[in-house]
Amino acid sequence: MSAQDFLVELGTEELPPKALNTLAEAFMAGIDKGLQAAGLNYETKTVYAAPRRLAVLITSLATQQPDRSINLDGPPRQAAFDAEGNPTQAALGFAKKCGVDLSEIDQSGPKLRYSQSIAGKPTASLMPTIVEDSLNDLPIPKRMRWGARKEEFVRPTQWLVMLLGDHIIDCTILAQKSGRDSRGHRFHHPESVRITSPANYLSDLRAAYVVADANERRELISKRTEELATQQEGTAIVPPGLLDEVTALVEWPVPLVCSFEERFLDVPQEALITTMQDNQKYFCLLDADGKLLPRFITVANIESKDPQQIIAGNEKVVRPRLTDAEFFFKQDKKQKLEEFNLRLQNVVFQEKLGSVFEKAERVSRLAAFIAQRIGGNAAWASRAGLLSKCDLATEMVGEFPEMQGVAGYYYALNDGEPEEVALALNEQYMPRGAGAELPTTLTGAAVAIADKLDTLVGIFGIGMLPTGSKDPYALRRAALGVLRILIDKKLDLDLNDAVAFAVNAFGTKVKAAGLNDSVLEFIFDRLRARYEDEGVDVGTYLSVRALKPGSALDFDQRVQAVEAFRKLPEAAALAAVNKRVSNLLSKVEGAVPTVVEAKYFDNANEFSLYSAIQQADQAVQPMAAARQYSESLARLAALREPVDAFFEAVMVNAEDAKVRANRYALLSRLRGLFLGVADISLLG
Repeated sequence: MSAQDFLVELGTEELPPKALNTLAEAFMAGIDKGLQAAGLNYETKTVYAAPRRLAVLITSLATQQPDRSINLDGPPRQAAFDAEGNPTQAALGFAKKCGVDLSEIDQSGPKLRYSQSIAGKPTASLMPTIVEDSLNDLPIPKRMRWGARKEEFVRPTQWLVMLLGDHIIDCTILAQKSGRDSRGHRFHHPESVRITSPANYLSDLRAAYVVADANERRELISKRTEELATQQEGTAIVPPGLLDEVTALVEWPVPLVCSFEERFLDVPQEALITTMQDNQKYFCLLDADGKLLPRFITVANIESKDPQQIIAGNEKVVRPRLTDAEFFFKQDKKQKLEEFNLRLQNVVFQEKLGSVFEKAERVSRLAAFIAQRIGGNAAWASRAGLLSKCDLATEMVGEFPEMQGVAGYYYALNDGEPEEVALALNEQYMPRGAGAELPTTLTGAAVAIADKLDTLVGIFGIGMLPTGSKDPYALRRAALGVLRILIDKKLDLDLNDAVAFAVNAFGTKVKAAGLNDSVLEFIFDRLRARYEDEGVDVGTYLSVRALKPGSALDFDQRVQAVEAFRKLPEAAALAAVNKRVSNLLSKVEGAVPTVVEAKYFDNANEFSLYSAIQQADQAVQPMAAARQYSESLARLAALREPVDAFFEAVMVNAEDAKVRANRYALLSRLRGLFLGVADISLLG
């Protein structure tokens, strides 16, 4: 069967840059789906996207749909005909469904069957519908109409190229009649461009100053930006999202170096970078020490005979932006950072929980409490907590919300606050997302934990628990943040105490009954997902959760120990024994005796197990005190043999009540040893 290349290109007004990649991929996926459904084979598929075009190239596409046959089974013969051989309603209904007379139905088999051969259609006749369906299915939240036309698309359409081999596929889609004429660069080559063949699509457009391949444009921008940055003895900041957006804004990328006045470098560089990236789509340059250079790279969409004009234009545009940032910075510095707390007394954190200033006061006290317990400086933590929200009332953060925390850091340094206090004002928001960086200082860690616990306790305390889809106060993220700081930074904080302190700080603003437990349960529930992501078995998590350790670090150390224990050959048997012992003890009426008395032993295996338990107890006590949980479980694994021998030879539920009680006491001691680390009866 013959095959030819196929090309479709839809020309439009400039497409939304942030959606360009998504639209392009969906366009190709839709065409691929249509080809599959039609049974049309091809070799490769490629999508091209530029500001004014979406295109898909399919190589070696079959020019004819293969013939296919359909076979439909109907009712069984005995249900299709009555005793006299007359057709029943079932048989007549089947024939009607197939659109034929009953005589054309095959009646020779156990069931009625209709077979039909369908001749394949030429590919050229199928492609318009496949392309149109794909365009209709694009993820476009808001479609627009233009002129007097009823057609709708993300932007007004301008032209349509549809080629199969050398031939135009004749059709009209989204008000555009198909042809072979595309259009070149809006300024360099505004005339139409004849696409000689699908295979020549890229080269025909390149001659008209259009790089249609988004990947090629991205690579061009990336490489040239890097070269220019090196010439300036710097490194370009190229966030992937910004690179994608700039790639989607230009057809013929020409990166150029521009500069701004050095006096602006007195402004916090984060504010300058934010405004240049977000508002102007520029790539900023840093020196070897990570300090901002007074230069930036813009990507022009034109190869100018006088690039200096473009450079001057961009420098003129950016100056007011930087001047604004400079003005806000100078205004804010006219007063001490602490004075901004006065404004926050009138800013509501949550109507039932009071103002943002009241939150800062609570965070201050809780941070000091936490700092004392993690080896930090309580006075610094208290001070950082009090200043933690001040920058929210500054001009800088009002204009650049991304600067919260960062602005506080600069203003605190300007006021002569200790470096660690200043750093904590930014670190309170860490981690800012999954896998994001953690506080570097103990003061920052204390304030970050305090801020998150205060929010959790407050919002839980007024009954605004997060639901499956709604979590307006980002409580899940807050809980995960607390856990990550404590575990990854190896900080040993008992969350029972910290949460209780936070609850007391709210006084009558929250319903305290059961609040501690519900907040702690919510926090430790988040660990389950963390361990699942790390490939830790859920049974391991549950075995530790059963003990309810208050310290996240301690919880994690126990989990790692149980994971190591599971790999031991004795693990499965000892887990089964713990389950058996747990079941036996749960059925005991009254309290289980705590003292084991050797005089009630009547079997050598009881003596052996008792002796092994006593030796293990002595060995693991110092390990447990030092939280050497892995070593402890490895030592307890040696109990497998005496335990197996005990159950082999001893009937636990002896008739003599005292012997029975003594055996329960022995098993309780055995179980207690393992419970020093985890409830391994829960290991699946």
